[in-house]
Amino acid sequence: MDETRLRHELREAALAHRPDRARILARVERGLAAPAPAARAPRSPARWTGRRRAAVAAVTAAVAGAVGLAGVMATVPTDRGTPPATGTATTATALPAPGPAAGATGTINPGSNLWWAQSDLGVTTGSPVTGLVAELRIARTAGVVSTGHWRTRPAGDFTVTVTEEPGALVYRWTLKAGRTVPPGPHVFAAQYNHPEGVRDASSDTYRVTLTAPDGGLTTLRGGFGPPPPRK
Repeated sequence: MDETRLRHELREAALAHRPDRARILARVERGLAAPAPAARAPRSPARWTGRRRAAVAAVTAAVAGAVGLAGVMATVPTDRGTPPATGTATTATALPAPGPAAGATGTINPGSNLWWAQSDLGVTTGSPVTGLVAELRIARTAGVVSTGHWRTRPAGDFTVTVTEEPGALVYRWTLKAGRTVPPGPHVFAAQYNHPEGVRDASSDTYRVTLTAPDGGLTTLRGGFGPPPPRK
């Protein structure tokens, strides 16, 4: 197909009421792909290449005028980053339930003597608790040896362990599942021997963790203060 015919067809397409871009481009493809007429003399590669480039340029200009340059060129989107989301829902965090009202004190039992002592952990609960762990740590000063323990609550309500750690004798009372400690004062006592004299209990500590029926937790910590006066 020669250039005159190609221009004529493109001009007709441009004057149409609604240009069919697909049809125009298909015609361009067919026109460029069609072989030269057999009767024409062969053209040199350089001349043919120049004429073909001119034809392509003319075709591009004509198509751009008919359907708009934007209809011919591909559009490459530009990544400008993802805008921040609006109206993002926030997850509400449930605050822990308040723990049971309670208090604790650590004292050396007045029945202690120069060779033996009892450390009393007093716990007062203001409401029923369904979980309780009372831990009493007796510093392992020279000659300290466990001789027993007791508590004011029923023995069957607790699991009791005495553990010898490098720095302390650890007495632990753990309320069994399904048991409840009622409101009131309660005592957990650790008994032990020690060398003759007044033992310094200032390094002894306690920790109590109480759980309310609704899951609220209370933790109490403290010590036993200075040693009692010599008898």
